[in-house]
Amino acid sequence: MTIAPSRTDAVRPSTEPSRSSAELIRAEEPVLAHNYHPLPVVVARAEGTWVEDVEGRRYLDMLAGYSALNFGHRHPALIQAAHHQLDQLTLTSRAFHNDRLAQFAESLAELTGLDMVLPMNTGAEAVESAIKVARKWAYEVKGVAPDQATIVVAADNFHGRTTTIVSFSTDESARAGFGPFTPGFRVVPYNDLAALEAAVDETTAAVLIEPIQGEAGVVIPDDGYLRGVRELTRRAGCLFVADEIQSGLGRTGRTLAVEHESVVPDMLLLGKALGGGIVPVSAVVARREVLGVLRPGEHGSTFGGNPLAAAVGSAVVELLETGEFQRRAEELGVVLRGGLTALVGKGVQDFRARGLWAGVDIDPAIGTGREISERLMREGILVKDTHGSTIRLAPPLTITGEELRAALGALEKVLTEGA
Repeated sequence: MTIAPSRTDAVRPSTEPSRSSAELIRAEEPVLAHNYHPLPVVVARAEGTWVEDVEGRRYLDMLAGYSALNFGHRHPALIQAAHHQLDQLTLTSRAFHNDRLAQFAESLAELTGLDMVLPMNTGAEAVESAIKVARKWAYEVKGVAPDQATIVVAADNFHGRTTTIVSFSTDESARAGFGPFTPGFRVVPYNDLAALEAAVDETTAAVLIEPIQGEAGVVIPDDGYLRGVRELTRRAGCLFVADEIQSGLGRTGRTLAVEHESVVPDMLLLGKALGGGIVPVSAVVARREVLGVLRPGEHGSTFGGNPLAAAVGSAVVELLETGEFQRRAEELGVVLRGGLTALVGKGVQDFRARGLWAGVDIDPAIGTGREISERLMREGILVKDTHGSTIRLAPPLTITGEELRAALGALEKVLTEGA
């Protein structure tokens, strides 16, 4: 099945000469570190929900850059904000103020219902920053003895791949060969309040979890789990840090995934979609008494809060303030769940979905997640596998119902052919 984009989603052809996809893939082999195993597609152009490779083949993007492209490729409002700022000012470093940062911080704090913003660049930087802030808060506010602070995390987490973060990963492929590891973390099973309570003590600075575990296969906790984490951390006098780098900013049908349980964390970690797929933008957003522990010289980032990032980030917040994208994710999420439900027992063993986000467990007899992803690619659909026979679906929130149904139809086809 070949899916043709609508007129409004058509990608403009390029007149620039280019090496073929096969030539470009071969050219990467000797000069790029092999830390990724991408699908054999070479994207050259994109617009909306569609991408085009160097030969002009079009694909429906059902991954959206792991939620970095929640608003689609090259959203006009975000491109306009970036173009305007490129003509004015791109970087000052934080040695000076710039005229875009205040608006970004004000609007993001208001959107999330918190007080202060620490702007960074990547999601991993936001997580690392939160770890530092939580430890400093534990020493200065909670009164934990020096160098004794602990942070409780969940098994099967994904918070990034820095040395500190892989120290508390349970994914051996992320850890093997990278020790010695940073101490100070306790790992408990996800979605287990009893285990969490047993791990928290007077040394605990924070509980750091994903409201929905993305890399693990879009694992959604039981109703009441997030409320339980909030209540437990409040009773124990430690911080609740919610990593919403993938789950946040409209993906689940709410601005934040924690809103499904009406929970407000002490610290919120954002990234990916905050940069609109244009520039890397991340942030720690927190209560004033938490981020207020930082003083000049104790933490920083040359590019964090740069004017270009702040301009794009402000435009992202403006898009979310309308509620349009949250509503689309919720409404089209019904279509997504319905389509996947119809495939259970027909090549799909199980799935987990919230909003426009799903982890789909494929019958291993039909193929691995990688093999299913490659078959879908040949049908004009781009997805990505994780952990064996699981694939992830996370299309741009601008996807139409027709496009979503076509993608589900392509999935049904490859499952039927593979049976």
